[in-house]
Amino acid sequence: MELAHSLLLNEEAYNQLGEVQKAEFIFDWLRYLEKLLVATSRSDVREKQKTLVEQLLSLLNSSPGPPTRKLLAKNLALLYSIGDTFSVFETIDKCNDLIRSKDDSPSYLPTKLAAVVCLGSLYKKLGRILGNTFTDTVGNILKAMKSAESQGRYEIMLSLQNILNGLGAAATPCHRDVYKAARSCLTDRSMAVRCAAAKCLLELQNEAVFMWSTDLDSVATLCFKSFEGSNYDVRISVSKLLGTVLAKAIISKHPGAAASRQSIRRVSLEEVLELLGTGFLRGSSGFLRASGDMLKGTSSVSRDVRVGVTQAYVVFISTLGGAWLEKNFAAFLSHILSLVSQSHPKATQTQIDAVCSRRCVSFILRATVGGLLGEKAQIAAAKDICQAIWKLKKVMDAVMSDGNLETRLGSAEVAASQHMLVCALQELGNLVHGLGTTAAPLLQDSSAGILDNVISVTLHPSISVRLAAAWCLHCVAVALPSYLTPLLDRCLERLTVLKSSPEAVTGFSFAVAALLGAVKHCPLGIPHGKGKIIMALAEDLLCSAAQNSRLSAQRTQAGWLLIAALMTLGPAFVSHHLARVLLLWKCVFPVSPKDLETEKSRGDSFTWQVTLEGRAGALCAIKSFVAHCGDLLTEEVIQHLLPPLPCTVDLLTQLSSILKTYGSPLKTPSVVYRQRLYELLILLSPETYEGNLSAILRELAADLTAPDIQVAASAFLLPPLCHQDDLLILSPLLQETDHRFIEEQLLLGSGIACGSLEYDPYSIYEKDVEGDSVPKPLPPMLSVTSSAVKLFGVVCAHVGEAQRLLVLEQLLDSVKHTKGARQQVVQLHVVSSVSSFLKYVAGSKGHLGPEEVRKPVLALVMGALESPSPLLRCAAAEAWARLAQVVDDGAFTAALAQVSFDKLKSARDAVTRTGHSLALGSLHRYLGGISSQHLNSCVRILYTLSQDSTSPDVQTWALHSLSLIIDSAGPLYYTHAEPTLSLIMMLLLNVPPTHAEVHQSLGRCLNALITTLGPELQGNSTSVSTLRSSCLLGCAVMQDNPDCLVQAQAISCLQQLHMFAPRHVNLSSLVTCLCEILLDNSVLVNLCSPYLLLRRAVLACLRQLVQREAAEVSEHAVMLAKNSREELTLDANIREVGLEGALLTLLDKETDQKLCHDIKETLNHMLTSMAVDKLSFWLKLCKDVLAASADFASVTCVDTVQEEEGDKGDDASVLTSRNDGRPHPFTNPRWATRVFAAECVCRIINQCENGHSAHFDVALAQEMKKKDSRNDFLVLHLADLIRMAFMAATDHSDQLRLSGLETLLVVIRRFATIPEPEFPGHVILEQYQANVCSAWIASGVVSDLNDIRRVHQLLVASLTKIQVGKEALSHLYNESASTMEILAVLKAWAEVYIIAVERHKNHRQSLKTPACSEESIGNGSISPDGLLDLVHADLSTLSRLWLAALQDFALLTLPSEFASQLPVEGGAFYTAETSENAKLHYYNSWALILHATALWLTSTGFVVADPDEGAPNLSRPVTPTSMCQGSSSGPTVKSPEDVYTERFHLILGISVKFLCSLRSDATMESITACLHALQALLDVPWPRSKIGSDQDLGIELLNVLHRVILTRESPSIQLASLEVVRQIICAAQEHVKEKRRSAEVDDGAAEKETLPEFGEGKDTGGLVPGKSLVFATLELCVCILVRQLPGLNPKLTGSPGVKAAKPQMLSEDGSRLVSAALVILSELPAVCSPEGSISILPTILYLTIGVLRETAVKLPGGQLSSTVAASLQALKGILSSPMARAEKSHTAWTDLLRSALTTILDCWDPVDGTHQELDEVSLLTAITVFILSTSPEVTTIPCLQKRCIEKFKVTLEIKDPMVQIKTYQLLLSIFQYPNPAVSYPYIYSLVSSIVEKLQEIDRRKPEDTAELQIFQEGIKVLEALVAVAEEQHRSQLVACLLPILISFVLDENALASATSVMRNLHDFALQNLMQIGPQYSSVFKSVMASSPALKARLEAAIKGNQETVKVKTPTSKHTKNSGKSSSIQLKTNFL
Repeated sequence: MELAHSLLLNEEAYNQLGEVQKAEFIFDWLRYLEKLLVATSRSDVREKQKTLVEQLLSLLNSSPGPPTRKLLAKNLALLYSIGDTFSVFETIDKCNDLIRSKDDSPSYLPTKLAAVVCLGSLYKKLGRILGNTFTDTVGNILKAMKSAESQGRYEIMLSLQNILNGLGAAATPCHRDVYKAARSCLTDRSMAVRCAAAKCLLELQNEAVFMWSTDLDSVATLCFKSFEGSNYDVRISVSKLLGTVLAKAIISKHPGAAASRQSIRRVSLEEVLELLGTGFLRGSSGFLRASGDMLKGTSSVSRDVRVGVTQAYVVFISTLGGAWLEKNFAAFLSHILSLVSQSHPKATQTQIDAVCSRRCVSFILRATVGGLLGEKAQIAAAKDICQAIWKLKKVMDAVMSDGNLETRLGSAEVAASQHMLVCALQELGNLVHGLGTTAAPLLQDSSAGILDNVISVTLHPSISVRLAAAWCLHCVAVALPSYLTPLLDRCLERLTVLKSSPEAVTGFSFAVAALLGAVKHCPLGIPHGKGKIIMALAEDLLCSAAQNSRLSAQRTQAGWLLIAALMTLGPAFVSHHLARVLLLWKCVFPVSPKDLETEKSRGDSFTWQVTLEGRAGALCAIKSFVAHCGDLLTEEVIQHLLPPLPCTVDLLTQLSSILKTYGSPLKTPSVVYRQRLYELLILLSPETYEGNLSAILRELAADLTAPDIQVAASAFLLPPLCHQDDLLILSPLLQETDHRFIEEQLLLGSGIACGSLEYDPYSIYEKDVEGDSVPKPLPPMLSVTSSAVKLFGVVCAHVGEAQRLLVLEQLLDSVKHTKGARQQVVQLHVVSSVSSFLKYVAGSKGHLGPEEVRKPVLALVMGALESPSPLLRCAAAEAWARLAQVVDDGAFTAALAQVSFDKLKSARDAVTRTGHSLALGSLHRYLGGISSQHLNSCVRILYTLSQDSTSPDVQTWALHSLSLIIDSAGPLYYTHAEPTLSLIMMLLLNVPPTHAEVHQSLGRCLNALITTLGPELQGNSTSVSTLRSSCLLGCAVMQDNPDCLVQAQAISCLQQLHMFAPRHVNLSSLVTCLCEILLDNSVLVNLCSPYLLLRRAVLACLRQLVQREAAEVSEHAVMLAKNSREELTLDANIREVGLEGALLTLLDKETDQKLCHDIKETLNHMLTSMAVDKLSFWLKLCKDVLAASADFASVTCVDTVQEEEGDKGDDASVLTSRNDGRPHPFTNPRWATRVFAAECVCRIINQCENGHSAHFDVALAQEMKKKDSRNDFLVLHLADLIRMAFMAATDHSDQLRLSGLETLLVVIRRFATIPEPEFPGHVILEQYQANVCSAWIASGVVSDLNDIRRVHQLLVASLTKIQVGKEALSHLYNESASTMEILAVLKAWAEVYIIAVERHKNHRQSLKTPACSEESIGNGSISPDGLLDLVHADLSTLSRLWLAALQDFALLTLPSEFASQLPVEGGAFYTAETSENAKLHYYNSWALILHATALWLTSTGFVVADPDEGAPNLSRPVTPTSMCQGSSSGPTVKSPEDVYTERFHLILGISVKFLCSLRSDATMESITACLHALQALLDVPWPRSKIGSDQDLGIELLNVLHRVILTRESPSIQLASLEVVRQIICAAQEHVKEKRRSAEVDDGAAEKETLPEFGEGKDTGGLVPGKSLVFATLELCVCILVRQLPGLNPKLTGSPGVKAAKPQMLSEDGSRLVSAALVILSELPAVCSPEGSISILPTILYLTIGVLRETAVKLPGGQLSSTVAASLQALKGILSSPMARAEKSHTAWTDLLRSALTTILDCWDPVDGTHQELDEVSLLTAITVFILSTSPEVTTIPCLQKRCIEKFKVTLEIKDPMVQIKTYQLLLSIFQYPNPAVSYPYIYSLVSSIVEKLQEIDRRKPEDTAELQIFQEGIKVLEALVAVAEEQHRSQLVACLLPILISFVLDENALASATSVMRNLHDFALQNLMQIGPQYSSVFKSVMASSPALKARLEAAIKGNQETVKVKTPTSKHTKNSGKSSSIQLKTNFL
């Protein structure tokens, strides 16, 4: 293909190719040429122009195919527009000659057509340059048209359109001729020609004034004619033409002077609407002819005309635009409604007509009012509609008040207004539904009185109106859930009061049912009590039905309807009424067959009518029960359901005889009864009615072949039985389109009505399939058939085989024996049932039965495969394959395939060929590759069929079948890939564009082929690249196809290619193509492409592209907008708002759910990958969408709720922020779009969290912005974020308000801690304080008490509201809603209280460090107690409510077997009936409430009783010993002790239950809160004493915590758990101490020896696992330590000894965990008895020293790592334990401690030379801890002591200054040890080397601070020695010390020039000398005397020092401090 890429055609390469390749080659060259010409310079083009023109014209003669000729023409025109235009006239003449040629042979046709296309293209591109030649050309073309066939007419029309486009006004002379020609084409036989003519006329009307002035009527009539017998495409094109022309007539400003004025008449809106109305009501029959028919009353407008006109209405209004509609809405509404009024009886002659006309009117209103108007205008429109309803109602009331009953009901007025009312009510419902909570002002507006109007219409005599009114109320309730309960109450009240009016009974029962249907859309539900009221009312209606015959039918229906609707509320509501419902169900049917007989003999027509109505109602109620309350269907309930079933079936069998007896009035009730029974049986499992199976089957067979069914309703019976993909080859009506709502009626055929609510009132409460539109049940005759078909499948599969055979044969006979039209109907029903049967058997993996059964099935399906109805053939092909699937026998399948082969070879008629070719495809679909031989023959046959150009149908079906085979064969198909691809290419290049359906099938084949080849397409071999370029070429051909569905196929093929071979798909051209389709505004004002499926394909493709390459896609789109070509009127905004903005606009207009979902996903992907880089752009987009609605908020009345949500004063800034005069990019977006924008803001913030840290740091962001102005950070947009959140949070729409608050919450949480750089000490969010809630307080943003007070007021208000308890709360919603509210408030308070306590605690800690407290008070911010004080006021109330809530939660979480013990009336905040729903709300809030309660109990210290219980009667904490005293109060009142015990166990119980069975969905927050609550609880003595005294409780808690640590990886949770463990151990210690103390007190001191042992391990020392607290703790600590340091586990390291691994630094979290575990370990010995302590000591020491060994890493600056510090601290704790000195354990401890010391010393010695890793300081410190903390006999044994001293010596020699400093510090502590036995050996061994060191420093003079520090520490050691030494040695020591010190003092001259180190040294030395001198004055004097030099030096220094002392004192003081403090620090650490 690369050879095709040149400017001139490469003829050499071209001539070597075969036929098919030649066509491909040419097409590829032309495609390349088109791009190349634009890019080549003019001079180059002119050089080769002549050759090029010759080449292109020679192609004209080579009969090019349709796509090629289009491209060829484009290139010719392009060439002339770029190069010279000299020869263009020759070219035009040449084309004209070709057209004039007399050659009519088919082979010459393509050349003629190509010439026509070329002319069109040349004139379009060059226009007026071509001067006057056009008159000849147009004349010539029009002449040719007379003899042209359909393809010619099609091309000529399009060519004329192009000529007109290019010439503009210049073509006026030809306008009339073109108009005439196009008129005849507009009613052409061929649909494609009609579409082309419509396009031509649409172009013509731009310039031809007469079309929308003088000839307006005839244009309209012509369009009406064109609608007759039209297809969907024609209706779209012609309606567009008609709508545009009519709109033009209204808005055009007529040109021309006075002369031309008389010929042009102004057209008024009334006339235009009148014209359209005529078409709608009278169709195309014109005015004269109609009158005759009308007198006879025969003519009825054909449906396609009516549907076409309906679409024209929509185009007309859309063209005029939303603003126009807003102005003229009232006139428009009255006209539209008048279409279905009585003044035009034609439209509503029969019920079928009426239903269809109403559909059309509803569609017009929905598409215009719903699509074009913004929210504000929609509210105004709703008021207008309400006015219309009110007027109609007044007319109605006047008629109804007429006393004469006869005139009343028969009056035409009733009929007249009913259809208008239905349309108005449905539109009103739809409007409110769409507006959602934004409609609140509309309903609150008393002047409009919407609800009153709707409710009053509920009494209308017509049932359709009553249903429509009920539906309207349903919509109100779904949109505004707060209206649900009041409306329900109102309707129930009316129903009770007006029980004696038949209209009221049905009307209000419909309303109640509709409202109950709305409950599932309202998450807050309705109060539980309503169920009881409705049930009682329903029973009352059923019982009173018999009292008054005038009302019996209505009351029966109403009663059952209410019960059926009640069932939809689900098990929680129904369970209480189930018994009564089952009783009613039982009573409605006779008990035995005998009773049924007696019933038959009694009764008359009327009683049977009522009876059947009642029984059908009962069946419906039970069906509703089974469908919605599956959980209640227990064995027991099913047993109650079953008894009446046989009777229902008996009645079914008797129906026909009853009908014979009582005649036609019973016809409808009996059909309804059948349908209800069938529906119920479909839902029940066949086992439940086993006994009646055969009776049911007989009835079904009779039903399906009944002689009285006349209408073949294939369109609703068959689609569910066909495969979804196969429906594509049938009519486009079966596919989803924007006009599905009205197009449906054409699908069903003329005799059948579309669905409508009045056919089945019971559907009013069902959840509708299609989103928000009204339920559309079909007429009973049809729905009974479809239920029968479904049920037949189930029953036939469950009866015995013999009977199955019998029934199937019977059905086959009935098809054979009927004739004519009836035969089609019977065949349709029978084949549907058999299909349904096969589908059921295949689905349930059943068997067909013996071979005889196959025969009738085969015969039935075979007959249907050759039926004239395409749908039936389609269903039969599916059944054919299912049959093979069910029989599951290779030979049988092969035989079936053979049958099809034979048929296809012999048959010549299209019907057989299409049916059997699809059958082959279906066989492959269900059975995979049958065999390769079969595959070959299938493919061969289908190849042949697909080239049969005489019948496009056969081509379509064969290609579709081929696509199925390609799909199912998978890799087996590789061998056929090339021939198939070349076949597809050949057909794509040659099939005329008029056969769009063939192209669609070709597209499916190509798609299947690409999928099958899959990733293979990435390869580089020549064969693969040929395949790939063919695929791409095929896509290009399809993209150019005029048919939208073919374009959609092209896009999905490209999408597949992009997935498998992304490098080879040209992204820029693909994105350009997508954007052109999506955003082409020329198509229609309110829709983009009129084809829904094309829009879906485009978005699916975009969504895939942006997942990989969002940024590129976005850039290409903007590039396209910039270079946009003139014929594209792209969305003007895309230049500013980019593709993202365009998609947002589209999201706002689009109604299709799937599309909207795709748009959102696409935007989300773009946001995820680009938001952080294009931050300002995205935030501006969101802001524009949110701000676009702000003007709306300021206009409508302000909602009261908004007042609470923030100060209105700050609102002005938001609303006035856009007066820049520029048109706004988004005009009035809907609330759903605004909600999406608010969600995007939250997403952007989350995206930034993963980005640069500067997004949340002002200073850093500003700095980086300075460096590079392109940098952009979130924090710089904070004002915008707040403003957006605020705009959203104060909107009318509740959903938007919630999103706004959510956004505000996110903003607060993310930005709470960010400091404000300009004002230190403040937080950046303080600027925006006016916008606040509990998140504010908790985030600590606000630091001014008054601001907090404002929010606090809100919280207090909500608290007072909920205090009244569950009874008094609003009864608008379900009780669980009030539970939710109460818990939310309690949770918010809990959050605030927890924060307040935390801050109070932190503040107290910070006061301990004096430096910072002064600052914080200086700042004038609130004292942290301020918040606590605010909460304190309400604490007594809160604590009561919190405890109640926790008690509820505890009860609700009990297992189900305790259900009987629960309180009957429910808990404090929930009612028993709603406990299921309430559980959820408790789950959301219990954890924080638990934490707060624990904190509160802690703060009272379990001392103060409830404030209600008078003064506290316990003055000091209760400890176990004081428990028995003072509890003498009466037994009736619980003692405080009991109250506390209960509360303690409540909190403990809830925590343990939660923690021991952590569900996977338990949130981190709950777990943390729960652990914190336990911590708080154990912070005070009383609960600790409870835990301490109850060992089992402690062990259980420890085991639970162990599980938490094992199952949750989060460090914070593990740390919190360890903290609780530590507290438990403390509690145990306290308990043991208390027992020991009391034992000593009791036994007195004398019998000390016989004291019983307290603590674990008693006197044996054994610890029992499971019974031992200590053992459980050890397990837990080991778990933590080994997880962090696996080296501690001897099993892992392979040896129990110390193996020197490399020490490691743990992460910060790891270190914290290890440290916490070590603290716990060191506490354990204190819980044990002496014997117990001996058994655990080795373990504890092993772990502690192990941690030291594993983590002793050398750190810079000689610091110790936190884990080492912790292990040293723990060692110190263990070593100084009293057990080490207790007599029973002393010796054992001593031995063990010596071993431990040895272990530490061993760490030093090299193992494989790896000792240098460990940190010496850490090990030395450990040795020092041993020396200082144990009793002397541990460390003084010579061998150990010697090794220790050795270590110190070695360390002193290490060069590292930090090590030396630390060593001196440690020695200092050893030298000062009071016991000489310990300290003296060290002094003797080490002093001499220390003195040497110091003298060495003295000689060298220190250079840096480190050496200075070493010196200072050394001197301190010597000074300490002086202090410790005995008198006789002291003088020697002082004599050593003084010279060293004096050598460092300087005189004043030297001092001035000295370095800072020397100066510090001088100060230090001088100070020490000043201290030593007085202390040891005698020695001092003698030294001074013996060395005069020293004395002189000292005196000079003192003198010099006094000079500078004023300046120096502060620094000297400071230095001293620093030296000291470091040694102090170390001491406090562990020694």
